Parts: sequence; C-alpha cells; structure tokens
Amino acid sequence: MTRRNAIGATVLLADGAASGAAAPLEIPLVRITDKYARSNPASRTQFLSRIWKEAEQVFASAGMPLRTADRVGEVLQYPSGRPRFRCLDRGIINIVLTDRVPLDWDKGRSLAGVSAMYEGFCICVISMNEAHGNQIPFVSVNTIAHELLHVLLQDVFRDRTSIFHGQSSEARVDLHATRLWLFGRDETVRESAQVCLERLHSMPHDTSYDASCGRA
Repeated sequence: MTRRNAIGATVLLADGAASGAAAPLEIPLVRITDKYARSNPASRTQFLSRIWKEAEQVFASAGMPLRTADRVGEVLQYPSGRPRFRCLDRGIINIVLTDRVPLDWDKGRSLAGVSAMYEGFCICVISMNEAHGNQIPFVSVNTIAHELLHVLLQDVFRDRTSIFHGQSSEARVDLHATRLWLFGRDETVRESAQVCLERLHSMPHDTSYDASCGRA
C-alpha cells in the first residue's frame, strides 16, 4: 500500500466512526447448526470459541451486541439442486452453520459464507470449514461479521440477478467491517442496522411455507 493509499484508507476508516456513547442496539439472531455438517466436534468448538467469539466482540464493542438463540436444523436440497433449509425463523436473521455453502450457490468457489433473502427468510450461511477471523484490514475480515454486515447494510434487500454480491458491495462491507474491528464503532452501520431490523420485523409472514423444523 502506498503512502497516499494509506492516508486515504485512514480517512475512510475515520469517516462515519463518530464518537459518543449510545444505548446498545441488540442484534437478535437464530444460530442454526446443520445436523448434517461434516465437521468434527473439535473443529466446531474452535470455530465457536475463536471466530464466532471474535465477531461477538466486534459487534459488542460497537454497541450492537448479538443476542443469539441456538437450535439444530437441516440443510437439504430440492430435486433441482437448490438448497432447502429447515428450522428457520421469519422476521429475524438466521445464521446457518454448516460444513460448506450449498453447491448451487457456491459454484465451486469454496465460499466462506453467503447472505440472502431466500424463500422469505433472511439467511447467512457460514461454512465452518472455510470461515476465518480478522486477518487483513479491507481484505480479509471476520467471515461472520462480513456476512452479518451484508444483512445489516441491507444488501440482501436489493434487487440482483444473482444472490451473490458484486465487487463494489464486497469492498463496502469490508470497509465497514474494518471500521468496527479497528475503531469499535460505525454510525453508518448502526443506523442501517436499526432500519434493517425494523424492516425484517415488519415483513409479512407467508404461512404457505414454514421452514420451522420441516413443518409444512
């Protein structure tokens, strides 16, 4: 990174990371562990104790603690190859922990995670085998924080021809993730998160399909 780029990056980081304490904004999540995930208990423990814990600390330090409820679910597949999720909740962020992103979404890219509005559910799918913690600012940030920011910054609500995010969206998310990581605050994220949570809560519930543990 050149000296000019370094100065520019510092300005971008500081912009939007306003000082001043505010009341905590809880981020409610359902953390769903795929019972078919091919990962051993030691790997899962390491994922939760290091990568997930780091994400919790990042959001808590920014006044946005994660309020997490746990359950076991399933990642299945329709005959067409599209993923089918069970044990999800509507009106809330569902974090699905599995061994790999479903093939129909991954396209052989070994993705660490992907976020989308899918069949009326807000979903972040995290590959426990590919996920990582904060490594390099702007380039390699905590996988869980990255995917949660795609939701909180409302990327998942935008019309796209693909569920995957373009490079500009990825760079934007990594910028905000870096602000949270290094500065412990980001007013842009906080404001957008408030709108996002209200938007999810107010979404109509389609009772014709219920993915809550497979009940139709």
